[in-house]
Amino acid sequence: MSLLSQLVSMAAAGMMLLSVPLDTAAPQNNPRGDLFLVNRQWMVSEGFEPDNLREAQVPGSVRRMREDAAEALEEMYAACKEETGMTLISVSGYRAYRSQYNIYHRKLVNVKHNEAKAQEYVAPPGASEHQTGLAMDIGQKNAAALNEKFRNTVGGKWVAANCWRFGFILRYGETWEDITGYKYEPWHFRYVGKKLAKEIHEADIPLETWLIRHRMNLIADLLKEEE
Repeated sequence: MSLLSQLVSMAAAGMMLLSVPLDTAAPQNNPRGDLFLVNRQWMVSEGFEPDNLREAQVPGSVRRMREDAAEALEEMYAACKEETGMTLISVSGYRAYRSQYNIYHRKLVNVKHNEAKAQEYVAPPGASEHQTGLAMDIGQKNAAALNEKFRNTVGGKWVAANCWRFGFILRYGETWEDITGYKYEPWHFRYVGKKLAKEIHEADIPLETWLIRHRMNLIADLLKEEE
């Protein structure tokens, strides 16, 4: 089998067993990396818990995040306060599998067990980015409700425009539903690190699309090396 055929086969199986580090070839598979992908196709187990969780020292509730994400969140909130005078609020950071199960079950009951309706905004257990410790739902003081009105607040506009400076991306954009599987969530931000956040923000694409491009670029580079 040629190298190209092997790579295509591996990619189709969601694997990149190449002679390069896993976090380079398939960063979405690296639970300690910034690009660890969790969605309805890439789910985590009930027992998964990220390393180095801590409380972010910011206003709000449910403030636990992975250490690097918590530090970046603190920097971002401080910058928003300094630049706009507005106070951002932590609404929901890390959630364990069981917590997500309870939230999802309540939503199912509210929509009379219509799974499609429930999953417009709420991830099933194991499919939530909040379990990675890298995601935060953000509100603004006196306007912290998680709804689309956040996009029109001073804080909401500032975070959307500036989150990349601190390593965050808007995860569920307004026109990305067919790719991410979720409706527009102007309050949900995901930490990926400053370098990649800048790239993803400037490309204006969802994380899934960026990872596909990353994989294809890697394959192209490997094929050039083989020539």
